[in-house]
Amino acid sequence: MNLTGTPFLILTIVLFVASLLLAMAQWRGRRVFTGRVPAVERRRRPRPTIRYLSSILFCQCTAVMLVFVLVNNQNLIYDSWGDLLGTSDHVRAVPLPPEDKGLAGDRAGASGAQAPKVAQSFHPADSDAVPRSVKQTDLKGRLSGVDGEVLVWTPPQYDEPAYKDRTFPVVELLAGYPGASSTWFGTMDVINQLEPLMKSGQVAPFVLVSPRVTLLGATDTGCADVPGKVNADTWLSRDVPQMMVDNFRVDTTPERWALAGYSAGAHCATRLALAHPNRYRAAISFSGYNDPAGEPASLTAKDAKLRETSNPLYLLAHAAAPPNVALFESGRKGDGLEDATALQQAAKSPTTVTPYETTGPHLTSTWKPLVAPAFKWLTAIIPAR
Repeated sequence: MNLTGTPFLILTIVLFVASLLLAMAQWRGRRVFTGRVPAVERRRRPRPTIRYLSSILFCQCTAVMLVFVLVNNQNLIYDSWGDLLGTSDHVRAVPLPPEDKGLAGDRAGASGAQAPKVAQSFHPADSDAVPRSVKQTDLKGRLSGVDGEVLVWTPPQYDEPAYKDRTFPVVELLAGYPGASSTWFGTMDVINQLEPLMKSGQVAPFVLVSPRVTLLGATDTGCADVPGKVNADTWLSRDVPQMMVDNFRVDTTPERWALAGYSAGAHCATRLALAHPNRYRAAISFSGYNDPAGEPASLTAKDAKLRETSNPLYLLAHAAAPPNVALFESGRKGDGLEDATALQQAAKSPTTVTPYETTGPHLTSTWKPLVAPAFKWLTAIIPAR
């Protein structure tokens, strides 16, 4: 049963109400029992008291569970029991990824022949918090060895006859850790915010794709390829884009692709854009960080070399040439703003960094209002055509 679905919410409400009724029944029974039996006999027969205390404990447990479900449904932190318990593993294998020759290069096999298309079937999103216009598919990563769900939304122009021969720019939406692929479409309310702006021309008609980022249970991958453990970078920057190209009318040039993320997903968005300027033109970061150790559960932070090479500042300093990448880096003092300033100071043309100071806490309530201004900024970088 899905953690964010209506059936589980109804179940927790029923259990909570049942626990209250049980506690009340036990209390009445305890009063009747204590009223009819002498005190000496009551001391010899403590079972009604034990049952009553057990019912109170059960009541407390169901109350906590109901609060958790309500909070989780509001913020879409955990999609499944595996994510909650840290037991989910979406890594089927950890092959050595082939040389990165850009989006078009991934279609070619070792012999140079075209690889088969990644044809996918789609269905409505599993989460009830996600609008029905969002499609979901279960993707088996051909290059990464990662299996996971991918959510896709197409802009209003996508199905209009006037655009039937047009391709569309793409933004990959990355959740934080822990976080679900549905968060951007649910808690962040990205569709209701952007669709009117796309219709009015204030925001370009981006196709939005939100892939799974929690791949190793109670571990944040840092969206990196870690030998022998996970190919998270390859999953996000190669398998997911290739699936999009094979199933949707989307652009295949890096000038028309971008990333956006919050918290750990913001770190990933910035890192992936700087690591793959042959795949991405821009990145939006909400309260991100440069040092992978900004997330205590980060896999890359546990390895000194990976921690160094996964830092966006390192990528800027060691790039063969300044990447043609634009970065929108938001954060408040002590929570991302200093990291944004450091990137701005390290950037050299044509790399651009736009710091954006916020004042709110490290929560989706702070990042949600930033969606519209950030995508308007992105439209200036990747305009409609």
